[in-house]
Amino acid sequence: MSENNFPRLHNAMWPGLVGKADLDGKEIRDLVDAATSETALHTLSEIRSKADNTPVSLESMLDLTAAAEVDGQKFEGIDYFLFLPHTNPEASDDELKEIADLIAGKGFDVGSLVAPVWPGTVGDSAMGDDEQQGKFLDAVRMACRVAGVFNDHGVRKGGVIRIDSAEFGVEQWREDPGVHTARIVETFKEAAKIAADHGERLAAEGEICWAGMHSWKDMLDVLEGVGMPETLGFQADLAHTYLYTMGYNAPEHALLQDGYSAEEFQAGYTEMTDKLRPWTIDFHVAQNDGEVHGEGSHDKTGKHCPADDPNGKLDITDCSGYWLKDAPARGIRHICWDGCMFPNATLEQPETWNTILKAMMDVRDAHGWVE
Repeated sequence: MSENNFPRLHNAMWPGLVGKADLDGKEIRDLVDAATSETALHTLSEIRSKADNTPVSLESMLDLTAAAEVDGQKFEGIDYFLFLPHTNPEASDDELKEIADLIAGKGFDVGSLVAPVWPGTVGDSAMGDDEQQGKFLDAVRMACRVAGVFNDHGVRKGGVIRIDSAEFGVEQWREDPGVHTARIVETFKEAAKIAADHGERLAAEGEICWAGMHSWKDMLDVLEGVGMPETLGFQADLAHTYLYTMGYNAPEHALLQDGYSAEEFQAGYTEMTDKLRPWTIDFHVAQNDGEVHGEGSHDKTGKHCPADDPNGKLDITDCSGYWLKDAPARGIRHICWDGCMFPNATLEQPETWNTILKAMMDVRDAHGWVE
């Protein structure tokens, strides 16, 4: 095991939810029981296919995470998605404390939390009208409340609250970029004030599907427009920021072209990270095969790959170093694996998590520190 004990190694719980089919488990069982005819069996085959991609419960995700172990090292915490079916946003303090007990009982701390800022959850578009903006801010308040319960419980000792623009309308943003970016900035400023009042920090996730945040340059414009680095920073994800360099959804900001050399990659990656690293307060380890992927409501977004995917474009350990330089000075105390949109068959394989854990250990060995 490495001598470095920081950053702590966390696993995300949202891969059990993001990109999953919306199919009730009871419905599946009823159809299985009723499948006696050839027609029903055909239906059953379709249902089973869908069922293999239905949400994975919080406890199952915790158990899968807790079972991983490499050379005596285990995951040390989790990052947590604040919405159904893992969390009822209207849960009472006592219900939230029960969740905290469950997580702590598996041997984990809670780190960063994901605020449910999207339409259909608590929130709505940060680029929208006053009603939509109000819902977005309500989602931030809700997340701050949950964070406070977890903090008081003791299961959460640090981390950020993750947000984005909650607006998939990149084309709509392009109709008037200045006005729409200004509206996102305004919403984020109000959100940052709410977070500051609760002693929390917000991290805006850089991903090509979020309008106004869909390129490294547009993301930087938002961060600088808000201008509150002590409260609102950047969440860097290796998979998503790789697509920033390639200019997906913003070819005018591409730093690399297909067929790039190792030297060109280093130059482009350095340019991007030098701009965004000073804002980076939360970091996701991930892999990307260069494909744009969509699942459910996530359209034109970065495809996360298994850590050992032979088509992976990134040297995970090397690329992590660009983001983790001077990490303690920016308050980073843990890193998290992000593997959205993995099928359940992949999630349920123990080797998936051991491979991920080993990749994160390699990152800490190379770029971590001792406290």
